[in-house]
Amino acid sequence: MGMINAVGLVLHPRRHCPEVIGTIARWADARGSEVLGLSDEVTAYQHPILALDGAELGKRADLVVSLGGDGTMLRALRLACEHRKPVLGVNLGRLGFLPEIDTPDLDEALCAIDENRFTVELRSGLDITSGDGAAVAFNDIALLRSPGHPMAAVEVHIEGQPFVRYSADAVVVATPTGSTAYSFAAGGPIVSPRVDGLLVTPVAPHSAFNRALFLSQCEKLALRILPPSGQLGVEVDGRLVSHPEPGAFIDIAVQPAAARVVRLGRTTFYQRAQRKLQLTGSPVIS
Repeated sequence: MGMINAVGLVLHPRRHCPEVIGTIARWADARGSEVLGLSDEVTAYQHPILALDGAELGKRADLVVSLGGDGTMLRALRLACEHRKPVLGVNLGRLGFLPEIDTPDLDEALCAIDENRFTVELRSGLDITSGDGAAVAFNDIALLRSPGHPMAAVEVHIEGQPFVRYSADAVVVATPTGSTAYSFAAGGPIVSPRVDGLLVTPVAPHSAFNRALFLSQCEKLALRILPPSGQLGVEVDGRLVSHPEPGAFIDIAVQPAAARVVRLGRTTFYQRAQRKLQLTGSPVIS
C-alpha cells in the first residue's frame, strides 16, 4: 500500500468512541491525511471529519478503518469492495472473527501501517443474481422460511444440473469467511479463509439428504425455489433483500479477492476463532 492520503471510517451505530476517533485523527493529521466518514455516522464527533456517502468514501479512502465488530466490518468490506481498498478492523466491545486488533493496540497498528509492516489478506465474496436484482455477500446468503409458512423447498443446481433438494427452515450459502457465522450455527464446518469455494448448509433439514456441500469457486451454483415451498426471504449478510416466488432461480457466483483485510501478523484465523467461539475441546481430554 502506498501513500495514505485519506482514511475512511465505518462506525458501529451504537458505540460512541471519541478516544479512538481522536487517535486516528491525530495519526492522520501528523501525516497530512484526510479523515473521511459516513454522513449519518460522524455528526456526533468534534474532530475534522469530511462527511461523504458510502460510494464516495469507498472511492476516495486509501485505507478503510472499521470500528465495531463483525457486522461493522462487513459494511466496511462492502464499501471498500468496488475500488479494492484495504480494511483494518478494530474490535469495539464484543470480539469478532474479522477485526484484526483491539483498541489498546491501535497506536501500534497505525505505526506498523506507516512502516509497511503488514500484509493484505484476500477474501472472496458471493455475487447473487435473481429477478429482484444483484447483491454481494462476504459472509453468506440465506434463503429462510418466513414465520408461519411451510418449510423452504429448494433445489440445488450445480453446473446447470439439479443435484439435490432440501426441505429445511433455511438454506445457507457461505463463503469460507462466513463458515463461522450462520452456517456454523447450523452445524456446518469451520473452513479456512485460505480455501477457495462456497459452502451450502441446510438449517434444520427435514429432507432425506441433510448434509452440507462444499463446491469449488469455479462451479456454477443456482438455487431454485420449488412450488411446494413456503414464502421465503433472502438475506445477504443478514440484510433482507427479497421474497422470491416459487419457480424463481437464484444464481450465486464466487467473486475471488473481493475484499482486502489488513493483517498485522499478531493472530491467526484459528486463534481468532478459538477466542471467539471459546473452543476448548472435550472436557474428558486432559
